[in-house]
Amino acid sequence: MITVLAVHFSVAVLAPFLFRKWGRNAFYALAAVPAGSFGWLILQHAPVYSGAGAVAEVHPWIPGLSVDLAFRMDALAWVMSLLVLGVGALVLVYCARYFKRKDQDLGAFGAQLLAFAGAMFGLVVADDLLLLFVFWELTTILSYLLIGFARTRLAARRSALQALMVTTAGGLAMLVGLVMLGHAAGTYRLSAIVAQAPPLLGGPSGAMAGAAVVLILVGAITKSALVPFHFWLPGAMAAPTPVSAYLHAAAMVKAGIYLVARLAPGFAEVPYWQPVVLGLGLATMLVGGYRALRQTDIKLILAHGTVSQLGFLTVAVGLGTPDAALAGLAMLLAHGLFKAALFLVVGIIDHQSGTRDVRKLSGVFSSSRALGIVAGISAASMAGVPLLAGFVAKESVLEAFVHHAEDPATGPWGMVMLAGMVLGSVLTFAYSARFMWGAFGTKPGVPRTPFKSIKPSFLAAPGLLSLLTIAYGMWPAPVDGWIQPYAAQLASAAPDAGSPAEQAGHLALWHGLSPALGLTALAFSLGLALYAARAAVERLQARVPAWVDSDRAYQLTIGALDDVAVWVTGRTQRGSLYYYLAVILTAAFALPLAALLLARRPLPEGIYLVDPHSPLQLVAGAGIVAAALAAVRANKRFLAVLMVSVAGYGIALMFALQGAPDLALTQMLVETIVLVAFVLAMRSLPAELRDRTGGKYRVVRVIIGLAFGATMVFAAIQAMGARIAVPVSLEFPRLAYEGGGGKNIVNVTLVDIRAWDTFGELTVLALAATGVASLIFIRGRGDSLKSSSTVAEGTVGRHTGVDPGSRDGAALALSRKFAAATRDPWIVAGRTLAPERRSIIFEVVTRLIFHSLIIFSLYLLLAGHNLPGGGFAGGLTAGLALAIRYLAGGRFELREATPVSAGALLGIGLAVAAASGAVPLLLGGQVFQTAIIELWLPVFGDIKFVTSTIFDTGVYIVVVGLALDVLRSLGAEIDEHFEERSAEPASGQEPDGVPAETTVKGKA
Repeated sequence: MITVLAVHFSVAVLAPFLFRKWGRNAFYALAAVPAGSFGWLILQHAPVYSGAGAVAEVHPWIPGLSVDLAFRMDALAWVMSLLVLGVGALVLVYCARYFKRKDQDLGAFGAQLLAFAGAMFGLVVADDLLLLFVFWELTTILSYLLIGFARTRLAARRSALQALMVTTAGGLAMLVGLVMLGHAAGTYRLSAIVAQAPPLLGGPSGAMAGAAVVLILVGAITKSALVPFHFWLPGAMAAPTPVSAYLHAAAMVKAGIYLVARLAPGFAEVPYWQPVVLGLGLATMLVGGYRALRQTDIKLILAHGTVSQLGFLTVAVGLGTPDAALAGLAMLLAHGLFKAALFLVVGIIDHQSGTRDVRKLSGVFSSSRALGIVAGISAASMAGVPLLAGFVAKESVLEAFVHHAEDPATGPWGMVMLAGMVLGSVLTFAYSARFMWGAFGTKPGVPRTPFKSIKPSFLAAPGLLSLLTIAYGMWPAPVDGWIQPYAAQLASAAPDAGSPAEQAGHLALWHGLSPALGLTALAFSLGLALYAARAAVERLQARVPAWVDSDRAYQLTIGALDDVAVWVTGRTQRGSLYYYLAVILTAAFALPLAALLLARRPLPEGIYLVDPHSPLQLVAGAGIVAAALAAVRANKRFLAVLMVSVAGYGIALMFALQGAPDLALTQMLVETIVLVAFVLAMRSLPAELRDRTGGKYRVVRVIIGLAFGATMVFAAIQAMGARIAVPVSLEFPRLAYEGGGGKNIVNVTLVDIRAWDTFGELTVLALAATGVASLIFIRGRGDSLKSSSTVAEGTVGRHTGVDPGSRDGAALALSRKFAAATRDPWIVAGRTLAPERRSIIFEVVTRLIFHSLIIFSLYLLLAGHNLPGGGFAGGLTAGLALAIRYLAGGRFELREATPVSAGALLGIGLAVAAASGAVPLLLGGQVFQTAIIELWLPVFGDIKFVTSTIFDTGVYIVVVGLALDVLRSLGAEIDEHFEERSAEPASGQEPDGVPAETTVKGKA
């Protein structure tokens, strides 16, 4: 099963490349994936329906949390997979002719649709609650992307967002329920929870389990568009028709039905189950059918009909009896066949005629009889006409509810449910007839609709679905065999009721003259009358007040939330930094201080102001305090930043005095490069700090600052004395040496013991670098390397990203032209600086220390596993080396020094770190597992190589990329902005001493 998922997602990643090569015909290649998976599924029939009745597959995922990639295919999952994979393959084949060759973003659309098929398959075979939730949310995200495919249409974007918000809200409630249920049951394995449901509900955790099931049902209700959340599904019809045919007829909305069916064998007796499942299902069936009768868009007729059918299915699978379970799954399969076919037919009508309006469509059947026959078969199945799948399934549903109504234990509620199911069938027949009349009928006074001829390949998918509908109706025995094992799960819970097969009944085309058949005839008669009186029905519906509309209620709710958000934002986001800091710091000291005081814990013993073994701490502390006070009193920006850095250097000294050289080194490097970044950024700001400490709230600020500092000291003292357990860090030295193969505990912890945390921090660093760049660059990141060519007598672009045809290229070429050396001179770009900005001494110093710093950074990288250093410290050192070279030679020199762009470095670093975690998994180990390799090499002798060094190399590259991005954003780009603002076209000289006649308009 995991192989099926891997193939789906892997081909989805490759889909954009296939579409670039083959165009819309790439849909055939994508269709081969679910088609092949469908073939594999057929081969699983024997293992699933023999022996234990299920095929299980478990792969460890997060062993520490007991979370596994656990998959289980039983009868219910097998039947659902038939629908997901089979209809998915046909819809992808249909897409190859539905979309036009010139349509854009087909690669992304195809990838998302194929990935959705994989996610839906994963959802129905997942046997772990958290894994099920992962696939559940994947379907939500992918449906959002698919519904909003037409990004330029406001309706598509609105509908996609609406569907996302509703289903995500339900998914969050469902997540809480899943966690509660797993905790109450003591396991997150879904099959085990359902099997132990009766003792679980009767035990001490029964109340928690019952509440958890209700929360899970909230997720199912929102996903399957039951009242009051039914409004999102008709809105989602803004999606392309293939999306409607698959997601909203055969796949996504069936997820909630599947979840109800999965839980019903164990939890149908939960007190709130029947009011929620049966009550909301019945209401949804009637509301959807009622609204389908007033639609003038044939796609919306089907959409509201789908809402009605989803309510019908929910009631059937949620009743909790064996015969209802059998009938419900039978109806689920039948609905997937006829409703997917009808949506595909609507797509063909819209594609060939350009309209879906029943008031404009006329004479389509005479233009395409084949299409009319295909649609007629599926619509008749939807209405429950004999000899078709819908008739067989609906007869079984009515039969189950007749038995339910006859049970004395149900009371009048059983008759109410039976009457509701019959009324729903009446509405279904009426809107089925309305669909056929609206799509294919000839309307008096309406001109015949122009209709293009249909290619057989375009009609193949709905035609095959209609043939399957006929085959299912004429020969339901195979479907009956597929469903009986699931129905037996509910039958086994009923004592003294005979065999499971007898309790569940069976599917058949003819059960004789039964009450269910009479109810069907009654539904046909009333439905036909309702269709015949469609004009009167429309007039009656038009008199219903407009406010009776769930979509309107949703919009009003969202509008009210927006108004509240605006009100709160207007009173909290006041544009005052002092106000924000006051709120943050007040909350940061008031809440912890109140908690500490209420706890009334005594202060720990042995408190001292200065470590007697390190009196230099007093000097370092005094320096930190003095620097902090100087930063507060400074009236220049540069002085304030410098004082903050001095305080940081003092903290680094404290680390060193406490025997933490690794932290001291990192702190010192961070302070240095942050100082450089601040100084570069402050060039665009006024030199003086205006209103630095003035204002009437000055005393309040001082009090808040002192209170925050005192609270943090008090909290730290309390924390040091509050420990009652043995610190986990005491084991780190042994783990670092034995497991991580290194003596530097800090570095081994970062790249081995807590590698996941570090990888997440690397991602944050890359995002931060991108954020800094996005604040500065407007047309792009500004670091793309362009092709090189020869300009003047020097070579420009061989080592730089400078466009030879730009002004910067001309300036750099001129500097090379007048260089004393014939070869490429080092720090040649310094010759492009204005004389007053050059420093020969600084250039000489840069020549002396640049390469040494780079070598030292590599030493820190390689030695960091056993000595102070590591990838982070090494990357910061290399970043400082680049900063020095930039300060010596300007922005041209920065490009000379870095032939690789900052974005590429960030991507390469993340890729190296990710690869170091993925490769062990491919070799049979765990993610980020470390291997220690000992070997002997000539000259070097015995070598001990730890593979976590590869991860540390990724850290090194990411940090260098971050430093380079900061230098190019806050340094080079701001330099260029200054030069553009100071340039005077009338003068004979360009900035930096470059003659005007050598300048070429452009941008590096």
